[in-house]
Amino acid sequence: MPEPRGPLALSNELLKDVLDCIESDPERTVNIDRRAYLSVESFRPPSLPEPSRAQDIGSFRLVCRRFAEIGIPYQFAKVATRFSKHGLERLDKICSHNHLAKHTRKFSYLVPYFYVEGSEQIEQLLQSQATHHGYLDPSLFRKKADDQRRILHTKEDAQILRKAMTAFVSLQHVQILRVQDEADRLLLDMMEESELPRAAMLDLKWTPACIHATSTVAQALLHTRSPFSRFSGPMMNSQSALVIKDRIPQTVPLLASRLACLELHFDDSEALNERMRAASRLFKTVFSAAKNLQAVHVGFPTRSPLDLGLEEIFHGVQWEKLRAFGIQSWRLDADEIVQLARRHRTVLRGLRLRDVQLREGSMWKDVLAMLRNEMEQLDWVSLRRVDYSKHFDELWADSMEIKDGSLEGSESDNEDDFPAHFSVADSDNDRDDAIEYDSDDEHSLADTDQGPNANEIALSPNTTASLPFCTCSRSSNPASADDLGDNGIFVFYQQRKMWEQWVIGRCLEHSCT
Repeated sequence: MPEPRGPLALSNELLKDVLDCIESDPERTVNIDRRAYLSVESFRPPSLPEPSRAQDIGSFRLVCRRFAEIGIPYQFAKVATRFSKHGLERLDKICSHNHLAKHTRKFSYLVPYFYVEGSEQIEQLLQSQATHHGYLDPSLFRKKADDQRRILHTKEDAQILRKAMTAFVSLQHVQILRVQDEADRLLLDMMEESELPRAAMLDLKWTPACIHATSTVAQALLHTRSPFSRFSGPMMNSQSALVIKDRIPQTVPLLASRLACLELHFDDSEALNERMRAASRLFKTVFSAAKNLQAVHVGFPTRSPLDLGLEEIFHGVQWEKLRAFGIQSWRLDADEIVQLARRHRTVLRGLRLRDVQLREGSMWKDVLAMLRNEMEQLDWVSLRRVDYSKHFDELWADSMEIKDGSLEGSESDNEDDFPAHFSVADSDNDRDDAIEYDSDDEHSLADTDQGPNANEIALSPNTTASLPFCTCSRSSNPASADDLGDNGIFVFYQQRKMWEQWVIGRCLEHSCT
């Protein structure tokens, strides 16, 4: 038999290098205690692959059986599936082939708004708004609604999810995301502008969709004894937590015991305090059972900080393996932050306090002094948009946006991390699920409120943990917390950036961050 020539003669290692030039190594992930972990691995919505790259990988796999086998991880390490007829059919096909499914490490479930009954005047609505938004075919929405009802009635989604979770023997990470195509977006806009009674319209709601998706995914993971250890829900509905508490209480401790990383961001503000207080026992059950947690994040809408005590959610739980802890949009006393950090002072490497507003009587300098003096392994701290509760309320009394550093006119964030109607874009209805690809944001060294990571949720800085402290004689570090310029009234952009550096002992003049 003649020796192979050309590309066929290349080693597997070289062929993988070729594929790495088309798409990043599927085995490469961001460490759990890095800031980019939440940005890239957990909260970044999956995007459709560029047609050229997807076609290149597909063409590569068509060369021969050897090439096909080498290319499988580049197509199926990260699978994103939409809750739809076509999406579930594709997922069924993938998990029916073990040689494909065994490579899947991350599963993203893309869930659209659910169509709710009340469609008697949908054609009248569309016709009345056609001149402003362009024509939308009523049959398109009726078909979507019918497909959703059929899936829910037959429980097809639950069956296929169980099959998939069984087939994904290497699964590590599960993610639930909201998805919205262009037609749904236009319909939502029409309903906002229409003078027709709301009850007469074909309504779209996220709450029942989130509840159903969360329940079916949880049941599938439990039924199959999945090896997953990471769960991300960046667009969760607070009512879904109450439903899980009532419907599947026995599953919660079993699922939680498998977790090494848990990230939850609740993006609805309606009755937020009441719902979170009602779910307090559920959080206690989850966090008490999740003894192996290495990273945890719980966040709420920037515009609606949670006004509950920190321990009403975390209940004094101490995690021996915790490396990164993050919260977002919370009204707290300084002592609450101090006590939680103190419980983990020997293990915590990163602390994220985005949009945290201190109540009257508390001062940030007390928190910062404790972090600098008592934390034994802290490599980074994020204080983006921290402030005082009274000042926060005053800003919102006259403005629709909160800007970090607005008082002194510095660069600032222009939008929330997760706006109330933020969804994964779905511009191609014929390709409603896709392989998810990593972004390059983890390579950026910009950690400003206006840089590439300005609106990312993330649990560690982009600089290395081993960055040496500056020992120059001109070190500009304040000598003590009293020299940090904390006035107990407001925090501006340059100030909180300086505080981040001071807490971990880096030179404010020569730091690379």
